[in-house]
Order: sequence, then C-alpha cells, then structure tokens
Amino acid sequence: MRRPMRRPTRAAVFSIAAVATAAAAAAALPALGATASGAAPACAVSYSVTNQWDAGFQGGITITNNAAPTSAWNLAFDFTGGQKVTQGWNGTWTQSGTSVNVASMSYNGTIATGASVSVGFLGSWSGANPDPASFRLNGVACNGTGTTTPPTTPPTTPPTTPPGGDTAPPKLHVAGNQLVDSTGRQVVLHGVNRSGTEFACAQGNGIFDGPVDDAAINAIKSWKGVTAVRVPLNEDCWEGLSYVPAADGGANYIAAITGWVNRLVAHGITPIVELHWTHGTYTGNSAGCSDVNATCQKPMPDAQYAIPFWTSVANTFKSNTSIVFDLFNEPYPDRATSTSEQAWSCWRDGGTCPGIGYQVAGMQDMLDAVRGAGAQNVVMMGGLAYSNDLTGWLSHEPTDPTGNLAAAVHVYNFNSCASASCWDSQLAPVAAKVPLVAGETGENTCAHSFVDTFMNWLDAHKLSYLGWTWNTWDCSSGPSLISSYDGTPTNYGLGLKNHLASLG
Repeated sequence: MRRPMRRPTRAAVFSIAAVATAAAAAAALPALGATASGAAPACAVSYSVTNQWDAGFQGGITITNNAAPTSAWNLAFDFTGGQKVTQGWNGTWTQSGTSVNVASMSYNGTIATGASVSVGFLGSWSGANPDPASFRLNGVACNGTGTTTPPTTPPTTPPTTPPGGDTAPPKLHVAGNQLVDSTGRQVVLHGVNRSGTEFACAQGNGIFDGPVDDAAINAIKSWKGVTAVRVPLNEDCWEGLSYVPAADGGANYIAAITGWVNRLVAHGITPIVELHWTHGTYTGNSAGCSDVNATCQKPMPDAQYAIPFWTSVANTFKSNTSIVFDLFNEPYPDRATSTSEQAWSCWRDGGTCPGIGYQVAGMQDMLDAVRGAGAQNVVMMGGLAYSNDLTGWLSHEPTDPTGNLAAAVHVYNFNSCASASCWDSQLAPVAAKVPLVAGETGENTCAHSFVDTFMNWLDAHKLSYLGWTWNTWDCSSGPSLISSYDGTPTNYGLGLKNHLASLG
C-alpha cells in the first residue's frame, strides 16, 4: 500500500551444522560424471539437528554438488542409534533397517555444479541420537560427517505438523494453480503485513517500526490462523547507499532483516519477503515523490539497483523454500505509459519504458536474477494499477524454469477492482491457472464490512490473503490492524481476527 511519508511458540531452537572434512571419493557413477583425469567428483553434505524433544527430533540436510550437474539424485546414509524417519519433505524418503534413502522430487532433481539443495525430516530416537557417519550421493561417497550436540534444555513437544503435511512453515512450491508443501498438500496462507522495514531506514528512524522480537511474534500468533507475515524491504537500505545512516543500512540492515525472517520461520510463520521502495527519479503521473532515493513508491523498480538487490536477497534466503519472494510491491507503469500494452510490456520486459526516465527492471529481469542465484523459492508478482489489475498477467507471464510463479493482487475498498463482479471476471481466471495471493487487503474506514466480503470470496476460491497492516497507526487514516503490539485489534482489525478464528 502507498502511505504518507513519515514475532512456533518454542522455548529454544538450535542448529549446529555438521560439515565433513573427509577426502573425496575414489570412483564416480555416470550420473554424477567424472573429471577428465578420472578422479571422482566431489559432493558435500551438511547435517544438522534443528530441534530435539523426548523421543523425537527434526533434522535438516544440505547437499552440495561439486561435480557435473544432476538431473535426478538419491542420497543414502545410515543411522547408528536406531533412529527412524517418521516424515520427510523435499524428497521421497524410505528407510529399511538402519539404511535411509532420499530421492529427488520432480522440482529439485537438478543440482548445478556448485549448487545445493536442502531436505528435511522428522524422526524418532531413544537413548542416543548420533549423526550419520557418512553420506552417498548417487552412490558416490560425500565428505559430510560431524557431531550434533543435543540442547541443554530440549523442547518437550514436537513442532506443529498439519495433518498430512509439512511441519510449519511448509516447504513451498507450485503445482498447477496451487501452493503446495513437499508432500503435495495444498497450502492456503493467511496472515498480516508488518510495515516499517521499507521506510524507517531511509528516513533515519532505525530499521523497524515497533518490536519484532519473540514476544512480538507471539502476539501476531495470538490471532488464531495467522500463518504468514509479509516483510517489505527498502532497496537502498539493503544495498547501503550513502544517504542511509550506517547503523540502518548495508550489513546492519541485512543482518536485522535476516534475523527477523529467521525468527518468523522458527515460530512456524511463512515470511513473504518483498521489494517495496526503490531507487530512480519519477515525477510523472501519480508520482509519490521527486526524490531519486528509495523514499516512496515508484512505478517500476530500477535496473541499476533492483537486479543486484534480488541477486543478494535470493542468495541470502535460497536455502529455505519456506520463504516466499514478492518481486515488487505495487507496480503502476500504466500511470506513465499511454497504452495498456506498453504498460504490460514494461512490467514484464523492463528496459526503456515510456514515461519513466530510468532503465526499468522488468519482472523477467528480477526473476532471472533470483533463479540465477540458484533460488527455487516461490516468486509472487503483482500486476498493474498498484497490483490491483491482473487483466494482462497471464498473457505477459514471465518464463520461469522452475515453474514456481504465483500472481499477487492488492484489493482495498478504494480500488477499481473492488467488487465481486470484478473479482469473478478478472481475478478468478488468473486463479484458475496459477496460485493467487492477495498480498494486501484492507479498507480505510476503520470498518471491516468490505474486507469481510472479500475474504469470503477468497475463501470460496481457496485463496491466500494477508491484511494490511500489523502497525499501531491511526485506523481512521489507513488500514491499521492493531492499536497495541500486544495484538489488541482496531475495529478494522477485528474483522480479520474474527474471520480467521472462524475458519477453525
């Protein structure tokens, strides 16, 4: 949303990566390929126990392929403490006695040279829980070994597992027109936006607007049914441009955002990381500011900074497909160009766009940056008219080698497409082809009759949605869900809170 200028409930989470120092294998299978000298190709495995409780634990494995690219893979290892895999994701898991095998899925069989893929599982244990001593990728020995130390105060209950699906937050990918987890179970996200990280840093006001610690996340989760939080970002702060205070930009900003996103994941929340405010001078129709810096909403991202921004963000979060990427908050090239086709071409292809004075990063450019970094995360893309118009989305859909694209829409009571008839004619056809997420929804009257109507429509179509915004601003001047960071709802926020609770 455009705006005026101006935190699973677990006591402890631990992760100790166990990375091997053993020598490379002496022979190779054709599936991995061999070097010209005949030496065995190298692969590396990192194994970690990320949670442990009485009789159970959660584990994660990262496989790095240092040989020829794979088209499919199988990882084998042995448990020596009698452990049993009870559920796994991002692979097909089988166990016979002590021997465990994980086979690739259709969406993650390719591991390029130097690239990695992650899998995870739940298991049972008794007495001791030693790490596997060795791993084999497509029959070739890898160098991943190590030791994991149990926590001194282990949790007493396992993480929440939806019936038949992943442990929260789910590992996401796209199947047809649905978001699904690693088991193929449909995932419908419900949640809130958490504004502040897109503007405070560019205004010299720190990084966050309000608390983002564990207590703050628990307050968000006190609203039954919240499973996702959208995290808006500022391009200039991420890249540490000179006008951004050093304490709020560059490495400090990245570390703060990474910590916030990781805390959300640790609490079972799906983070949606999105580019909100960007660089570039735009003074045309509907301009929010005349500043070249990222201090307002621009019609499209700039190529100079947005492409390296997404390369960096993708490299930061690509190891966890529970994290979703939203490429650009609210595109409005339609306000700058003279025809709809020009606007949609600018949206997809970028470059020199009519009415915009800087080189634009199109959706295809930014998607290429994400995939070029090796990230297979689900990527959302909003349409024109501040993400309210999706009429040209399908005909201008960018090419994604992973097939993990979702459409994003923003719907408020003051938008053009703000009626059931419009949703039926413009949104439903898109939702029939690709996953559709209402990344922002709300109304500016401090009431909730409009959002109630829209949420009912979304529920009927099994679509995801997030309310704007979990901030303690004046509800009469914009859609603010809360009056206190303890989760006290405004009258508007009460609509979302009660609606989610009613879903069971």
